[in-house]
Amino acid sequence: MLKVVSVEDMRRLEREAEGMGLPGPALMENAGRAVSDAILRRYPPTAYPHVLVLAGPGNNGGDALVAARHLHDAGARVTVYRVNRPPVMDAKVALLEQRGIRLINQADDLGLVELGDAVDGSDLIVDGVLGTGRARPIAGALADLLDRVNARRSGAPVIAIDLPTGVDADTGAADPHALRADLTITLGHPKKGLLMGAAVDLTGELAVADIGIPLTLSDPLPTDYADATMIRPLLPARPRSAHKGTFGRVLIIAGSRSYTGAPVLAALGAERVGAGLVTLACPASIWDALAVHTLETTFLPLPDDGGGVLAPSSLEPLDNVLESYAAVLVGPGLGRAAPTEAFLQGLLARLRSRSMPVVIDADALTLLAGWPHWWEQLPARAILTPHPGEMQRLTGAEVHPDRIEQARSSARAWKTVLVMKGAYTVIALPNGRAVVLPFANPALATAGTGDVLAGAILGLLGQGLETDAAALVGGFLHGAAGEMVRDALGPAGALASEVARNLPGALRKVSRGTLDDQTW
Repeated sequence: MLKVVSVEDMRRLEREAEGMGLPGPALMENAGRAVSDAILRRYPPTAYPHVLVLAGPGNNGGDALVAARHLHDAGARVTVYRVNRPPVMDAKVALLEQRGIRLINQADDLGLVELGDAVDGSDLIVDGVLGTGRARPIAGALADLLDRVNARRSGAPVIAIDLPTGVDADTGAADPHALRADLTITLGHPKKGLLMGAAVDLTGELAVADIGIPLTLSDPLPTDYADATMIRPLLPARPRSAHKGTFGRVLIIAGSRSYTGAPVLAALGAERVGAGLVTLACPASIWDALAVHTLETTFLPLPDDGGGVLAPSSLEPLDNVLESYAAVLVGPGLGRAAPTEAFLQGLLARLRSRSMPVVIDADALTLLAGWPHWWEQLPARAILTPHPGEMQRLTGAEVHPDRIEQARSSARAWKTVLVMKGAYTVIALPNGRAVVLPFANPALATAGTGDVLAGAILGLLGQGLETDAAALVGGFLHGAAGEMVRDALGPAGALASEVARNLPGALRKVSRGTLDDQTW
């Protein structure tokens, strides 16, 4: 299973692999070949014939030299630019010279003239300048070199080996001179820093290359990196003999006069992942406005005294029906009126006395955050789904730069499942473990997609998944559906309802194994 690793984690794994008979030179050969294979799948030499490989002085540069050889052997016309690399002969360089591959040494390139010409003539640039060992600001000749590549790359894609030069592998911080990659091929396991901070905008597509380190060595690490092979066994069964009762009855408590779209989107999310029956409990004075937008949802109009928001008087009808549902979602479009806060307090008290799971989202999270020791009022089987602003309100502090660790520590402290939304959503469990989803997609940065996600998690709870599995599967399917929408429409202009409509397709692809299990 893939793990999210720190630099020290990765060094330990490499040491342990060497102790098992896989020395550094073998890992480097594996890494270079894996990088070239990943590049060739996306950028074949027929379309990208001229390749410039930037090879730095360390192991990352060694990986680049190996990749250059394999790219040449596959038909690319390769130029290798040796960045701050001593002009001594070694086996990797000798193999390049035997093939007649052009080698340029930075030390001989006054004014970086040859570099500029090589960048101008390239269809593809491979960044093997600095790897995870970089620990100081970039300055001087190296800064000039990186600036020259960034300025003159034109339309040539940049492929980074392990991480873009100038990105911190642990924190995601980026040097001002960092290279911007279109594809980053990270080695062995995703590095923590690639999944947070400025690195997210510099990494491009993130692929993971197997370099031969046994995955069992990383089993003790607490944070997984999700792929389709992890999700597939968790999908709920769909027997041919099923009826709607087989797939669960779920209840959404949501909506207010000002927010009539969010409840419908949540219902759509639950229905599109296969829930058998979805009931929407909403203020009675707005239920007809919601009903015209969904044919499949059933409704439970709750008394609201004509105010268009749920209030303590709305609780009594719920007392008679809660037991007939497998799971509850509360929050989308709920509003933050004082009567609604009192309603939420009463609802959570009722849910604490029952064993059913509950998803708490959107306005319910904001109301919750205002209560002293609010986590003590959660039902035992709760899932919280905050976006960064809601997370800030729940913690009472700025979202920490290390959002993975913040999610893990918060889930432990609050004793709940936490879905911390954003680029590379983090799903953290009360036992201290976490899973990072492999999606960073601007198409999802639009109103309503969080409501669809909350509904999808609810629909999976209704089909019998436990809270941790429902959060993981729902988050993954939601991310995969978002990728499908982006591929069809581009990164801007997608609607939350379109993400919901693509949930069945994402589910089908995961279940049939037709997805690339490590990259999107």
